[in-house]
Parts: sequence; C-alpha cells; structure tokens
Amino acid sequence: MLDLAFKGSKRYWRWLIFLLAIIGVGAACYLLQLREGLKITGMSRDVSWGFYIGQFTFLVGVAASAVMVVLPYYLHNVKEFGRITILGEFLAVASVMMCLLFIVIDLGRPMRLFNVLLHPTPNSILFWDMIVLNGYLFLNIVIGWTVLHSEKKDVPPPKWVKPLIYVSIPWAISIHTVTAFLYAGLPGRHYWLTAIMAARFLASAFCSGPALLIILCFLVKKYTKFDPGDKAINKLSNIVTYALLVSVFFVLLEVFTAFYSQVPGHMHGLEYLFVGLHGHGKLVPFMWLFTVLCIVAVALLINPNTRKKEKTLLIACVATFFAMWLEKGIALVVTGFIPNPFEQITEYMPTAPELAITLAVWATGFLILTVLYKVAISVKEEIEGL
Repeated sequence: MLDLAFKGSKRYWRWLIFLLAIIGVGAACYLLQLREGLKITGMSRDVSWGFYIGQFTFLVGVAASAVMVVLPYYLHNVKEFGRITILGEFLAVASVMMCLLFIVIDLGRPMRLFNVLLHPTPNSILFWDMIVLNGYLFLNIVIGWTVLHSEKKDVPPPKWVKPLIYVSIPWAISIHTVTAFLYAGLPGRHYWLTAIMAARFLASAFCSGPALLIILCFLVKKYTKFDPGDKAINKLSNIVTYALLVSVFFVLLEVFTAFYSQVPGHMHGLEYLFVGLHGHGKLVPFMWLFTVLCIVAVALLINPNTRKKEKTLLIACVATFFAMWLEKGIALVVTGFIPNPFEQITEYMPTAPELAITLAVWATGFLILTVLYKVAISVKEEIEGL
C-alpha cells in the first residue's frame, strides 16, 4: 500500500517539498547544536527543560487522544467513528514520532539514549516513559496498517488484532499518565507538585487531540474526495466541549488551592504566568492569550448552534488547540523552574535556532502524517469507488 504515497496531485507534492525545506533548515540548526551544544538554546542551569520538552509533553497528549475514537468504535460499536478511526490512529503515530524526536534533540548527544537500554533503571519514571511511548507507537502502527490492509482486501481483520486494540486503550491513558508523573514526582518544583497533574494532562489531551483531528477532517473533506462524515465530527465536537470544560475547571482548581491556602511556593508560579513575579513576566502575554482563546472556544462549543456550524466549529477547534498548546507546550514546563529553589528567577525564551529545530520536528511529524493519510484516504476512496 505504501506505493499509494507516491501518487498525488501537484498540491500534494508542493506541500511535501515545503515540509522538506523546513526540515532542511532545522537539520542545519541541529548540526550547529551538535557542534556547539545546548548553549545555543535559551535553556540554562536553572531552566534545564525548555521548548523541546514542552512540545514533547503537549504531543504526548495529542497521541493519547486517539483513544477518543478507538474506544467508542471498538468497545461501544459507535459506527460513526469507523470512518475516522484510522485517521486518529495515524495521528497518534505521527505524534509519538515527534515526541521521540523532541527527546533526542533535548538530550544534546543522541547516543545518550543507549544509556536507557544499556543501564535500565525500573525505579525511574523516564525508563517507563520510554517503554510506554515506544509500545504505543508499535501498537498504532500495527493496528492501523493491518486494519487498513484488511479493508483494502475487503476481508475481516486478523483475529490477533483485536487483543492489541484492547491493550492500546489503557496504554493510551498510560502514556500521558506516566508523562504527568515525570513532573508531579518532583517535590522541589511547587508548580508541578499537584495530585491532579495526570488528570489535567488527560483532560487537556482529550480536547486538544480531538480538536486537531476535527481540523484534519475538515482539510481531508476539502482537498480529497473522502468525507469523514458529519456525524463523526459532531460526536468529536461533543468530546472536545466536555474535555475543554474539565480542563479549564482543573486550572481554576489550581488557582483556588494556591491563593486560598496562601502557600507562597504554589502562588509564585501562577503569579509569574498571569501578572509577573518581581518584575519578570515574559510569559504573561501568552497566558492571557490562553485565557482569551479558552473563553472563545468555550463560548462557541457550549452553544449547540455554533458547535454544529462548520465555520464556528473550526474556529473553536483552532482556539482550543492553540490554547492547550500555550498552556502545556510553553507555560507548564518553564514555570516549574521559576523561581528556583533559592528563590531566584532565571527567565527563559527559545532562541532562533531552537525554534527552527522545533519547526523541523513538527514538519517531520506532518510529513509522516501526510504520507499516512495519503495512503489511508486513497484506500478509502478506492473502497467507496470515488
């Protein structure tokens, strides 16, 4: 089936060339990083995790969100999701690939990855994060490709696929839960030290991932002959609505707990994000943009009339996706280091090479996603005689 990826329109090839150009620029910057070290980034001794790990954290959630179409379709026989389940699984594949790439570039020296295999430490959360991410990648590739191949041949999927599907559902929850434990398990970082960190991660994942999937469904509908189906999109929009409301509620819980208890360590992170702390506030504009986007998204999604209209739903999904990206992909990681244990503030902003490398990883993910979607949609069009 992979040969289908080599047949496409001029628009398809222009898009691939555009992505490859971004990857090329980012690769050049990464070679510079390999030579000079992580000093070319905005990270420092005090802020040792930055934009790379922020993107990793956000994309783990996007990958985990595939369960929002897999679970209803395979466990509850929600047939409407049958048309887009493969799109959700392939989105998970591309997202996990980006996650792994962000880990590699954040290490500085890629060969350090072998330390995890040569010197396994089961008492480390990082060890289990490696296990669940690679396992989830394997499950989605095998399940998605096998089911799609069976559809193309017009035969039932092999019986051994069903147990893998059932395993993939709790596995999806595990990848973001383990990632949350990376943060919540560090007692010296007050902003991360919360019992609902895993719940916050899952709630934000279940709105950002399906929101992106809805956007992709609209693009597929516009530029191909395959229609994902309005019923599937409507059900996904309901999931996005409830997950976004829960995610916003969890953030408000953190605000209440910090300021009602008046615990300085828990207050400082939120003060830094929304009003600045001791004259430092580089992330304040981003967090107020997050607030505005959340308000817009909630207002459009909670109203059935605007939620069911394609244009307003698209606006709501874009607002939801970028709101969660700002909160988890930028603010969450950096704020855990501010202030440091000595109550000193070292601010962080990504540098130009850092941004170029990040864009290259995103472009790599979208290149993988484009190829996988091209294969899947070509098979769907062939089946439906389009």
